[in-house]
Amino acid sequence: MTKQRLYLYDTTLRDGQQSAGVQFSVPEKIEIAKALDAIGIDYIEGGWPGANPTDSDFFEARPETRATFTAFGMTKRAGRSAANDDVLAGVMNANTPAVCLVGKTHDYHVTTALGITLEENLENIRASVAHMVAQGREALFDAEHFFDGYKANPGYALECCRAAFEAGARWIVLCDTNGGTLPGEIGKIVEAVIAAGIPGDRLGIHCHDDTGNAAAGSLAAVEAGARQIQGTLNGLGERCGNANLITLIPTLLLKEPYASTLDTGISHESLRGITKLSRKLDDILNRVPLRSAPYVGASAFTHKAGLHASAILKNPDTYEHIDPAVVGNTRLIPMSNQAGQSNLRARLKGMGIEVEKDDPRLARILDLIKEREDQGYAYDGAQASFELLARAELGQLPNFFEVKRYKVTVERRKNRYDKMVSISEAVVVVKVGGKKMLSVSESMDEQGHDRGPVNALSKALSKDLGPYQNLIDDMKLVDFRVRITQGGTEAVTRVIIDSEDGAGQRWSTVGVSPNIVDASFEALLDAMIWKLLRDGAHPA
Repeated sequence: MTKQRLYLYDTTLRDGQQSAGVQFSVPEKIEIAKALDAIGIDYIEGGWPGANPTDSDFFEARPETRATFTAFGMTKRAGRSAANDDVLAGVMNANTPAVCLVGKTHDYHVTTALGITLEENLENIRASVAHMVAQGREALFDAEHFFDGYKANPGYALECCRAAFEAGARWIVLCDTNGGTLPGEIGKIVEAVIAAGIPGDRLGIHCHDDTGNAAAGSLAAVEAGARQIQGTLNGLGERCGNANLITLIPTLLLKEPYASTLDTGISHESLRGITKLSRKLDDILNRVPLRSAPYVGASAFTHKAGLHASAILKNPDTYEHIDPAVVGNTRLIPMSNQAGQSNLRARLKGMGIEVEKDDPRLARILDLIKEREDQGYAYDGAQASFELLARAELGQLPNFFEVKRYKVTVERRKNRYDKMVSISEAVVVVKVGGKKMLSVSESMDEQGHDRGPVNALSKALSKDLGPYQNLIDDMKLVDFRVRITQGGTEAVTRVIIDSEDGAGQRWSTVGVSPNIVDASFEALLDAMIWKLLRDGAHPA
C-alpha cells in the first residue's frame, strides 16, 4: 500500500517563544533551526518579521535549510490593499519561500476583536492570500479560533477557509487556539470540513494543550484526513503549550495505524536523535528535562518494581511499548528500598557486572541500600551513586583520589556600588597518586553574579585533578535538588545533582547530611568519580 505524505510544521521559534520566560537569541534560533532541519522537519517557522528586532535579525541571518522556511504574519487590515499593508510588506521582505498568515474565522472575534464586518474579514483573507501567491510564495492560512468558530457558526467558519483555499493557499490550518476542543470533536469537525469541499491533503491542524489533549487532538485530525501537523519541540507555547512534536513524531513512526499508512519524511535513523534534540532545547533554555516525558524522559523506560524488573530481564517487551534505543533513550532499573534481587542483578548487568544469582554479596548490597535509604538517601533517582555503592561492595571501585579536606566560606558585604552582595569561596585539598593539590575557587560567574557555595565547591573540586583533568573538563552541573527528609532539630538534607558531559551523557548522584553544603559535596564527589569510572580512568 502506498503511504500518504504527512507534513510536519515546527513553530518552536515563533509560537514556542510565547512560553513565559522563553526568549531566544538569534544564535539560539539558528542552532534550533539547524537541529530541526537535521532531523527532517518539513517546515520551520522562524517568527514574525517586523514584530521585534530579534525576529527581523534572524530572518537576515537564517541558515539555508532543506526544510521550507516560513515567515509568520497576519492578513491585511480592512480599508487598505494587500500591496499597501505595511505588516504584509514586513512578512514579504523576509524573503522566505513560504508565508503563514493568521486570520479570524470565528464571527464573534471578527465583529468584537477586529470591529469589522464579516464580509470585510473574508475579503482580507482572500486578498492577502492571493497577494502572497502572486508573489510566488507558498501560502498557508492559519484559521484562528476555527473550532470555536465552527461550533458557533459553522457556515461562516467554512466560508473563511474557502476564501483562503480559493485564493490559492497551499494549506488551510485549523487552529484550536484556546485549546479547549477535545479530540473526538476535532475529528468530527475535520471530517465535516473535508466533506464541505476542502481536501484533506490541503488541511493542517494546530492544537494547544490547555486540556492536555494537543497531541491526541492532532492525531484525531490526522485520522480524519488532515495531512499537516503544526507543533513545537517539547510542547513549548503560550499558556499550557502546543502539540508536542517530540511526542508526536515517534508515535507517527512507530504506532499503528500511522506507521504503515503515513510517511512523515523523518527516517528511523533520525528518530534515534530525538531524545538528544529534546534535551538540546532544554539545555538552550537552561531548563531541567522533564523526567516523565513520553519516549525521551529519563523515567520513560525506568522499571522500579521488583516484579517489573524480573520480567524485563526475561523479555523487555513485557513492560516496554518500544525499544528505548529506537528513540535514543536508555532502559533504567533503579534501586530503592523496594528493590529485590531481580532489580539488583538487572541493574548490575546494565553496568556490565555479572553476578551469580546466589552470590551472598547481593544480599549485602540490598541491606546496605535499605539502611542508607533509611538515613535519607534515595537511589532510584541517583543511579550513578548506586553504581559506586555497588562496585565498592563488590571490590570493583578504583581509588582515583582522596579528598583530605575542604572549606567553604560565605561572605556578605557591600560592593563598590554600596549594594549588599554575597561571595562564596571554596578550598579543596586532594591527594592524587601520593601528591597533594590545593585548589581555590570563587562562586562568581562571568557576569559577576554569585552562584553560591555549591558552585564554588564544584569549581574548586574540578580545578586541578592532575592526570584526570582532561576527563573532567567537559563536566557541568545541570540540576540541583534539595529536600529536607526529616523535620525539626534532627532535619537531614538530601541533595541530588544531575551532571552532564560534552557527549551529552547525563547522570545523577545523591548526598545526605544535616549540613546542606556537606550533602552537596558528597553528591559532587560521586559525580566526578562516576565520570572517571565511565571514561575508563586508571588510578594514578
